[in-house]
Amino acid sequence: MSATPVHGTWEPRPADRWEDAFLSGNGHHGALVFGDPDDERVVVTHHTLVRPGDDTHRTPPRLADRLPALQDRLLSGDLAAAEDFTDGRPLTWVRPFHPAFQVRVRRQGGNRHRYRRTVDFTTGVTEAACAGWTSRVFVSRADDVIVQHLTATGTLGISLDHRLPGAPTELGVGHGTFLAAEGALLTLRARYPGSDLAYTGITLVAVTGGTTSLAPPEARIDGARDVLLLTRVRRHTGEADVVAEGRALRDLLADTAGSSYDALLARHLALHRTAYARVALDLAADPDQRALPGSELLTRPHSPALAERLFAAGRYHLLSASGLLPPRLTGLWTGDWNTAWSGALTLDANLNLQTASAAAAALPEVTEALASFVQRQLPDWRDNARAVFGARGAVAPAHSDGESGHSYHFSREYPLHLWTAGADWLLKPLVDHDETHGTRDPRTAAALAEVACFYEDFLTRTDPDGRLVVVPSYSPENRPANASWGAINAAMDLSAARHALLTAADLHPEHADRWRALADRLPPHRINSDGALAEWAWPGLDDSYDHRHLSHLYGVWPLDEINPYDTPALAAAAHRALALRGAENDSAHGHLHHALIAARLRDPGRVAHALAQVLEGDFFHASLMSAHYPHRDVYNADAAHTLPAVLIESLVQSTPDRLVLWPAPLPAYPRGSLRGVRTRFGATVDLTWTPDDATAVLRPTRDHRIDLWTSTGTESLDLVAGEDRVLTLKAR
Repeated sequence: MSATPVHGTWEPRPADRWEDAFLSGNGHHGALVFGDPDDERVVVTHHTLVRPGDDTHRTPPRLADRLPALQDRLLSGDLAAAEDFTDGRPLTWVRPFHPAFQVRVRRQGGNRHRYRRTVDFTTGVTEAACAGWTSRVFVSRADDVIVQHLTATGTLGISLDHRLPGAPTELGVGHGTFLAAEGALLTLRARYPGSDLAYTGITLVAVTGGTTSLAPPEARIDGARDVLLLTRVRRHTGEADVVAEGRALRDLLADTAGSSYDALLARHLALHRTAYARVALDLAADPDQRALPGSELLTRPHSPALAERLFAAGRYHLLSASGLLPPRLTGLWTGDWNTAWSGALTLDANLNLQTASAAAAALPEVTEALASFVQRQLPDWRDNARAVFGARGAVAPAHSDGESGHSYHFSREYPLHLWTAGADWLLKPLVDHDETHGTRDPRTAAALAEVACFYEDFLTRTDPDGRLVVVPSYSPENRPANASWGAINAAMDLSAARHALLTAADLHPEHADRWRALADRLPPHRINSDGALAEWAWPGLDDSYDHRHLSHLYGVWPLDEINPYDTPALAAAAHRALALRGAENDSAHGHLHHALIAARLRDPGRVAHALAQVLEGDFFHASLMSAHYPHRDVYNADAAHTLPAVLIESLVQSTPDRLVLWPAPLPAYPRGSLRGVRTRFGATVDLTWTPDDATAVLRPTRDHRIDLWTSTGTESLDLVAGEDRVLTLKAR
């Protein structure tokens, strides 16, 4: 492997399960690579591949005319009133994400001596090799194509095979196999059952030496020195223009004549390597443990080498999954048509956790994918606001297939159509990005203005003290112990409304007085009889503590509303709420959400415990992609993508005016360095630490005064653009 083990992983045998296949992606196409020298399989995915279905219930319910009556009932004490606030539709999942096909290469006359498969995070290249055979695969960020380069002895049979787990038997599949000047052209067209929609895959096979013949649906290659495969997939209506797609791949090959693979890789690396290399974590791990295969390293959950590798893998996979869309529940990958929870973009926690590190870990590619997603969805968010609430502005759904932003996935137990905090949560990483870079994206500012307009229309009811009431209100995905799911004044809704109004006011001075006045009329958070920040700030609603979501602590993370520096009493109540929270079903996102909040509250013990639940719980596949539940149950990207954020938050946190160093130092990692972290006041931070002391180097890009917080106290720093500031500190 060309990279050090910190920046890649390897296995001594091919993948037997698609979950263990090494991953590559460019945010559009994805590839799962098995690395089998006798029967190599590369499963092809694409963010657009969602299975169509009945569209009867795929618009938001028109309930606005019934909203005042629901509000009256809830405010009068009918705590089950929201259960029948529906149009009677059945639970409708979003359209499920699915794989396209596998590029299959069968080999005759080979052996497996000296076998090894690797993935290099710095390049995005997966490689499998043994005596006389290599296969290298990457997905180009520059040319949006899956590139596979084979050197082989013996005879190869190459085909596109749609037969993947869960593929519908009634899928209408047609193959094309053609000789071409370069070698061969393979096509696969699959029409969805009962639909005009289809998708088409095309692979150009370019052969150096040897002979090419056809044995449909295979192309047979004999005696070639090397073979280059270029693959794309397109989802479409009607007939795909296979000729045009084939010509495009030929033109791409012609652009790189003479050293096609190397030239394609070089163009890709200019984008991928630059992004990946911005941030790195080194925990001074034992070199022998760094050299272990990933599957063996995973059996050492407390090893610094494992944390290093998972941090690197998490950033690599997050970058690779983000482009056309931000990551799905499965990132950009699946090898099964029956993907859990439809492989959706789940917006009431999962996507938000996965993208938690984007600003600090210097991945603007991720925030741009999120920003583009939001912009495409805004028209549907406006429909949600009008249909359900009779309001202007925008309300985000809790689930999306990547195409639709309509709120239609809800039920009695999950009244997700009543959730109003989603738009603020999705826009928060974009606000962080702008603060980090010292810019103002007009798209984000405009979207926040729409959210503020929604609250202007929606927040019309008041309590006996004249405070505004959020009614109905929903705290994903929990319910009060003594009431139904749709309730009043969920803490998350209060925090989101306040944050959206105040942030929009800062960005739109012409409306600032009106929106700030509205925010000031929202009620404060409530502290319950246990001394904990209540999940519902409405008297008489009791907390349900054993739940995987921590929606009520939204004000702690990702917001800065509640913190130990400005609001110590509320921070203490939030800490009590965190201590009382159970893990419910041991989902990875619940544990790491707990860790992120604990880091903000300066509780390293809780961070370490929550992180240990994931590292000790057998959550990671050999691919270093994660699972939703312990024992590698249900392929899911939450843990893989969120873990880098947990490690960063334990070491450095920032707001536009504050830097906190080592807020939650983890005893398992007593020495190390973290390079390239971005702050929201416009400086890059490099950290190094030992058990005794530490050094931080701040590289500001703009002049600014900040408050520095460490374990020994606080002080003010005046930063000057272009002048490095070196701080020598106690690490503990």
